[in-house]
Amino acid sequence: MEMNTAIAALQALAHEHRLRIFRILVRWGDMGLSAGKIAAALGIPNSSLSFHLGRLERAGLIRCRRSGRHIHYLVSRTGMRDLLTYLSADCCHGHPELCSDQFNLHGDHDVPNTQPSYNVLFLCTGNSARSIIAECILNRAGMGRFSAYSAGSHPKGEVHPFALQLLRNTNHDVSGLRSKDWSEFSQPGAPELHFVFTVCDNAAAEVCPVWPGQPMTAHWGVPDPALATGSSAEIAAAFADTYRMLEKRIGAFTSVPIESIDRLSLQNTLHEIGGGRGGSGAAESSA
Repeated sequence: MEMNTAIAALQALAHEHRLRIFRILVRWGDMGLSAGKIAAALGIPNSSLSFHLGRLERAGLIRCRRSGRHIHYLVSRTGMRDLLTYLSADCCHGHPELCSDQFNLHGDHDVPNTQPSYNVLFLCTGNSARSIIAECILNRAGMGRFSAYSAGSHPKGEVHPFALQLLRNTNHDVSGLRSKDWSEFSQPGAPELHFVFTVCDNAAAEVCPVWPGQPMTAHWGVPDPALATGSSAEIAAAFADTYRMLEKRIGAFTSVPIESIDRLSLQNTLHEIGGGRGGSGAAESSA
């Protein structure tokens, strides 16, 4: 790599959004992420995301791959390795092979993707407010480590307008949101679920489909903001309260060391996040 090429790559990374984009694509390895997933995970507005992706691609640090109608962005391992090799060329007095294990720069093997990822499904009856909000919060807070979905036992068929407005106001990407039946996630080809959380009491009481992968489940019931009455401001406040409750629980969930605790302890932790096995109580009173 020449100096000018290295400078261009470093300049491309010298921006908060682009550095975060690059790091999340490193984490996702050869799977890559769509622009929508990147925007949702990092909270970057769509209006500026394409510019940042283009800057990284021109610097040779990322590449795109088309799959049908979809485009996924991936880190360019060659570009990343060339840049790191250039930066470490004088390591150990001109003998970088002495520290190659530390930097993992040499050889033809790929950089391992050791960070596990998890699919999470949020359920409620109508899939118009609470589960939709939870899906958006986790897709951002999970930073690519979690892929969140939502569904309903009796979907309304549309996302509640107050939920959409709240999510827009908090800079979430709402372009792909829809109200859908939970049976979609029990069909062949559906994502293998690792966690399923019910966020309303009705959905928790219903008989769920058989989920592929035998995910862990818990009930995180919160009041239904769609039942709020009064002025527009009062209804919006009810939705904002729901957002805060779910954000607090999801923040606790993403901080759980999933890989390092046993299954029983993890299951107990999931119930505790929901305020106990009933799913309400402590978490609501402190939200």
